[in-house]
Amino acid sequence: MNEIYLSLAEGYEKLADGYRALAKDQHNGPETVAEETSAPEQAAKKDISIEEVRALLASKTQAGKRREVKELLLKYDSGKLSGVKPEDYAALMADAEAL
Repeated sequence: MNEIYLSLAEGYEKLADGYRALAKDQHNGPETVAEETSAPEQAAKKDISIEEVRALLASKTQAGKRREVKELLLKYDSGKLSGVKPEDYAALMADAEAL
């Protein structure tokens, strides 16, 4: 039963983090966020395929980082890779490589 409560608490923490990030993005304004992203970064985001992300996440899972990979997927608004937006692949891969 304790595991259920811990799991719920972690879920609420992630939800709160998401709302904080949204509030921060709205505070900065869309023009500020757009200026921070350079053209090469945008091109790199489009070149990443779901297969590349899947391969990286699979290798992290096999290395014993299953819980951390699941948390990353939840961070990007999904419990599974197919729910992650393609424009978030680069950020997801960067976070996964940091594991």
